[in-house]
Amino acid sequence: MASPIVQYIVLRKDLVDKLKWPIGALIAQACHACTAVMHNFREETTTQQYLADIERMHKVVLEANNEESLMALAEKLKAENVDHKLWIEQPEDIPTCIATRPYQKDLIQSHFKKFKLMK
Repeated sequence: MASPIVQYIVLRKDLVDKLKWPIGALIAQACHACTAVMHNFREETTTQQYLADIERMHKVVLEANNEESLMALAEKLKAENVDHKLWIEQPEDIPTCIATRPYQKDLIQSHFKKFKLMK
């Protein structure tokens, strides 16, 4: 049986904990990144399969401790050719979130092992 198709989203936890962003603002960052990555990779077969069954979409929402850990993940994903969107809030130029395009879970889950589920 094929691995499920999943989208990973990683948000900076310090934006809420230390910089006192409202939780709604953080959720908006995830929405921006997810919308952008789906648009950017809409022609990918896995993205089309994911969107064809919207009642059964799988997302894994994780937390990065700070900007440094988010940027390190972005560099790792880029180096490994994992399609993703690093959302940078403007005009403040603050990296806030990463969303991958949908992938077979077993192909990319190893990149996210060190991140905890968002709480």
